[in-house]
Amino acid sequence: MPEMAKQADPRRWKALIFIALAQLMVVLDATIVNIALPSAQESLNISEGNKQWVITAYALAFGGLLLFGGRLADLWGRRQTFIIGLLGFAAASALGGAAVNTGMLLGARALQGVFGALLAPAALSLLAVMFTDPKERAKAFGVFGAIAGGGGAVGLILGGVLTEYMDWRWTFYVNIPFAAVAVAGAIMVISEPSDSRNPSKLDIPGVVLATTGLVSLVYGFTRAEEDGWTAGATIGLFIAAVVLLAAFVVVEGRVKNPLLPLRVLTERNRAGVYMSLGLAVIGMFGLFLFLTYYLQIVKDYSPVTTGLAFLPMIATMITGSTQIGARLMTRVPPRLLMGPGFLVAALGMGLLTQLDTESSYVGLILPAMLLLGLGMGTAFMPAMSLATHGVQPRDAGIASAMVNTSQQVGGAIGTALLNTIAASATTEYFKDHAQGATSAKSLQLTALVEGYTTAITWAVVILLVASAIAFTFVNTGPQSGHGAAATGDGAEDDVPVPVMAH
Repeated sequence: MPEMAKQADPRRWKALIFIALAQLMVVLDATIVNIALPSAQESLNISEGNKQWVITAYALAFGGLLLFGGRLADLWGRRQTFIIGLLGFAAASALGGAAVNTGMLLGARALQGVFGALLAPAALSLLAVMFTDPKERAKAFGVFGAIAGGGGAVGLILGGVLTEYMDWRWTFYVNIPFAAVAVAGAIMVISEPSDSRNPSKLDIPGVVLATTGLVSLVYGFTRAEEDGWTAGATIGLFIAAVVLLAAFVVVEGRVKNPLLPLRVLTERNRAGVYMSLGLAVIGMFGLFLFLTYYLQIVKDYSPVTTGLAFLPMIATMITGSTQIGARLMTRVPPRLLMGPGFLVAALGMGLLTQLDTESSYVGLILPAMLLLGLGMGTAFMPAMSLATHGVQPRDAGIASAMVNTSQQVGGAIGTALLNTIAASATTEYFKDHAQGATSAKSLQLTALVEGYTTAITWAVVILLVASAIAFTFVNTGPQSGHGAAATGDGAEDDVPVPVMAH
């Protein structure tokens, strides 16, 4: 049997500060550029057709390369991969801030995605191998879960402040000090167990199939948003994604050293986490998208005021993650945190289906945000921990990459799916009520809100499904066993720590 009680790294809590900082940089970058995009488009004369590529270039590179990045973290070592990811992300951000034309900006965004795909799984897997005591692990993942859930809203706030009071370029430049501090901290205090690397040869066929399959999937949803779900290009991309990812699964079951060992996916608790998290992120991305539009277009809020409007949700998300999830994770089964957490979030989302052009922020939007933050924070924290709980150290990087992949793919799906639903509902409402309208402006705003509430209704259903999956698939007991580093790397099968119940 492996040695169960290894000496804990005395600098692990200092390391958490810099790991969390790096994770915040990656997560907020997914939304910070959204606020700055109109200003960047005007400054660089970016065409309407190329505008969406500022978002898509990042999403494609990040989502498509996450599994590869996770495997490299296992192969090279998480600390080294973490530092390389930080340096590359900072360099790409400097390039984006200095962009003088569309091509330079899009290239910088793609590079950010490439290095983000190295950085994100390395950060999460460092936590998995450094924090093995159950109570400490709960606290560490409480912080990480709060950042993973609330970082997008922080991006909206920071993007608004930087765009309104400085310049859109600072939404890129701001990453440089983040990365510099995180690199310095990583060099000084971050280490990892010497026996946690996976020296196996790289699975090149798996890398090619996974990357092209995920890129096809993410791009398929992007094209669906623009061209429609029945367009030839959209259908072709979806068919390609299914074929490539099916081939990937077949290959992974046969090669000696797979990119993604199927044992990571077939354990029912982790499968439940990947599915429920992916679905929850679909709903959350829809919320950020439509509430940002609603507050700025319908309520005429400034970018800064819009960002500040999300602060209460961040506060309750942190509370749910650190005060509820982290405190109860070692006492109650994860499904009793994840399932109810997603239900509370669905309740908050349900309140937003009552939006109209005159809705009060304090009377409707604020209570909805408080419930959403509390529910998501409570659910995200145990989900993040359980996704890497019980994996062999050699698989920690790839298991972490799967968490990020489910979130990234979920975000791409959420943005495209819910935006398409909203646009269709808005168009339909406008057609049905055009003749009797007394004011074109009023009709336009009412039609927009009708689109938002229709899409939000779908987001409620998606969150309810996420809750049902968490209740059904996640059946492990309280996470009172050891984490990733405790299971050793000698066994061939991935057997979770023996805390199974029910």
